[in-house]
Amino acid sequence: MSDYTLYSYFRSSCTARVRIALYLKGVTCDDIPINLLKNEHASSKHKELNPSGTVPLLVNNSSGFKIGQSVAALEYLEETHPEHSLLPKDAQARATIRQLVNIIACDIQPVTNLRIMRQVRSLGGVAENWNLALTTDGLQAYEAVAQGCAGKYSFADEVSLADCVLVPAVWNAQRFGVDMSKFPVIQGIMKNMEELDAVKRARYMVQSDTPEDLKQSK
Repeated sequence: MSDYTLYSYFRSSCTARVRIALYLKGVTCDDIPINLLKNEHASSKHKELNPSGTVPLLVNNSSGFKIGQSVAALEYLEETHPEHSLLPKDAQARATIRQLVNIIACDIQPVTNLRIMRQVRSLGGVAENWNLALTTDGLQAYEAVAQGCAGKYSFADEVSLADCVLVPAVWNAQRFGVDMSKFPVIQGIMKNMEELDAVKRARYMVQSDTPEDLKQSK
């Protein structure tokens, strides 16, 4: 039996964060796809498991313990699977990494997710333009902080939780037409991250629920 079950959607950036961490730590996981476009996340069945009605939902298969928020899941995995650590021991370093995590997880993702895009469209706006502008703003902040601490990765030369969160945010940024040439530090980090097997396995276009037409175009 796998260590965990991950309720997921192939293009969920929050799910991809957790996937990357699981793969980096060598933790086994089974996927249960939840189709956001079909509103399966809003079903009473899913909300019984995750009251937030979101993905990812990470379930410890041994204990049944459930975590319905991605950053909490990342922290839990770090504490319960300290091998291949994604947080250094120095308090200031950990705080800087968490700052980078929260630029993505608090400033970018919540205001550019599918629920918000649907709301923007219902008000007559162009959701893609909305996402482009807000993602660009958030990445500018990430770039500014990372300039002072990045090496091969977001903090020095070891992969951290910040990198797990950054990678899918950049995938989304590319999808919505953000000019990534404005962010040379992030581009360098991404080049190194995308060489890792864990990141290759977490890509949107290679998941079990990725539509076949997108798999063919990857």
